[in-house]
Amino acid sequence: MMKRRDFLITLALGPSALADAKIRYANDRVLLGPERIPLSRLAMGTGTKGSGGGSNQTRQLGIAGLADLYWYGYDQGVVFWDSADGYGSHPHLKEALKRIPREKVTIMTKTRAKTAEQMRADLDRFRREIGADYLDIVLLHAVREADWPEQRKGAMEVLSEARENKIVRTHGLSCHSLVALETASRTPWVQVDLARINPVGAMMDSDPDTVIGVLRKMKAAGKGVIGMKILGEGALRDRVDEALRFAMALDCIDCFTIGAENRQELGDLIRRIPAACKA
Repeated sequence: MMKRRDFLITLALGPSALADAKIRYANDRVLLGPERIPLSRLAMGTGTKGSGGGSNQTRQLGIAGLADLYWYGYDQGVVFWDSADGYGSHPHLKEALKRIPREKVTIMTKTRAKTAEQMRADLDRFRREIGADYLDIVLLHAVREADWPEQRKGAMEVLSEARENKIVRTHGLSCHSLVALETASRTPWVQVDLARINPVGAMMDSDPDTVIGVLRKMKAAGKGVIGMKILGEGALRDRVDEALRFAMALDCIDCFTIGAENRQELGDLIRRIPAACKA
């Protein structure tokens, strides 16, 4: 009898998905989007329950504790660090970079800037807070509007200029609605998208089949796609292997971010990722 997780993968991806699946690891090297940004398959998320300048990671671990978690991940080959102004995690990155060369990790952050002035101020402040001359990936954060390119034109222009000046390596947005996601799929400015995806639709913009259809359009357009809410912000805590297997069988995401809250959780994820491929 087909296991439930296998049924879900087959339903979403087609009958060849399981046969085509191969062993994947948290520290696999991936080249993301048209700029070919190198990073690990797993990103260390810092935004669990994140808003208002804090998150589970920043509140519970503090600067020294979260930096230690970054060091642990780095030692396991997880070199993709996911942060945001809204999580308050920039100082934690700065502390982690005291022991790790800047060029050895890929840093993603997010901004709610809409105007050119706001974006310029954010890019300057973010780099000071992180202690870095450049940012690898900068995303417009938690975008919901269908017409976001019109509303955020000024911010987008500054990010394009920053990419040309090598202050930012690539740019895009994180989507928090289906209409924003659909707009992103057909907007050339978007080089990278951060999209919510899991097998049960928890904390997502629509049902998995609908979201997968849009993400496939993004990939066909040459965009990089990062999955988030892989565990549905805890909704799949008791079904981790199923969620991981689903994510790794997707042909429409390049990598994914999960917010571990301590060394044990991160180590468990790192071990589970290849094991889930074999299940």
